[in-house]
Amino acid sequence: MKLDLVREKAFAMPLTSPAFPMGPYRFVDREYFIITYRTDPEKLRAVVPEPLEIGDPLVSYEFIRMPDSTGFGNYTESGQVIAVTFEGKPAGYTHAMYLDDHPPIAGGRELWGFPKKLANPTLKVHADTLVGRLHYGPVEVAVGSMGYKHRALDLAAEQKRLAGGRNLLLKIIPHVDGTPRICEIVDYPLLDVTVKGAWTGPASLQIYHHALAPVAELPVLEIVEARHVLADLTLGLGTVAFDYLR
Repeated sequence: MKLDLVREKAFAMPLTSPAFPMGPYRFVDREYFIITYRTDPEKLRAVVPEPLEIGDPLVSYEFIRMPDSTGFGNYTESGQVIAVTFEGKPAGYTHAMYLDDHPPIAGGRELWGFPKKLANPTLKVHADTLVGRLHYGPVEVAVGSMGYKHRALDLAAEQKRLAGGRNLLLKIIPHVDGTPRICEIVDYPLLDVTVKGAWTGPASLQIYHHALAPVAELPVLEIVEARHVLADLTLGLGTVAFDYLR
């Protein structure tokens, strides 16, 4: 394979059979179960990297079903997003993600810098309750529950909330000697968002300690709100908002 062809084809690994295709990445009927809770501010300060700042110590614990996603397939995800400010503006900083499908793990980490690890999350309706679970191997790490569709939320407000927020990640790619070759804050958008339904209800969240899935390091002190949202959207590619190596 000639040098020019290598450069042309070098999108993702492996060269001759990339783990994920080139985007755009469209999601249909993406289903969110988000429980926002207040946590220990000192615990937050220990994990939120400068120049991001925290105010009200809020964490959103998310369970997300993605039954139809371009190139990534059918999978489920779970993790934590921390409320921060950057350059004086509010944003969500994705702290941890666990999912059950290799292409979005590889693509998420390599393209954007999503902090993705392999695990087994689920999101299902059991009779009158929406239930999200996260297992890391055989160990249960998180359980969230909400009364199923107890009260409808305003769709326009939820669409603005989903599409209008700033989304930040810390992308780290090591050099061959183990030192960081890329270390940067990435800003990515959610595009062409259509919210099809949104509900709330009484909710509960339990998180448990695990050596390799340390979600319980941000303890639940008070549940602030819970939302169940169904939407179509496109995951846009990112821009570099801050480079630690410059």
